[in-house]
Amino acid sequence: MESGPAVFAATVFLLFGTALLAWTGARARRRAPVAEGVRHAVAVPVAVLAGGVSLALGVWCLGRL
Repeated sequence: MESGPAVFAATVFLLFGTALLAWTGARARRRAPVAEGVRHAVAVPVAVLAGGVSLALGVWCLGRL
């Protein structure tokens, strides 16, 4: 019964992390702003870190099954 919520949480974390990393990569390649009002040198690493943490949480949730 508890595996259902874990699979759902893992799916959400993995989809969000993947989408965030893909979007950040596309914006960084075009030198477009990643976050409005934030310097490019700060926004890209923070977004990549958030995407990586989300992917790690998704893998952790799947590992708990």
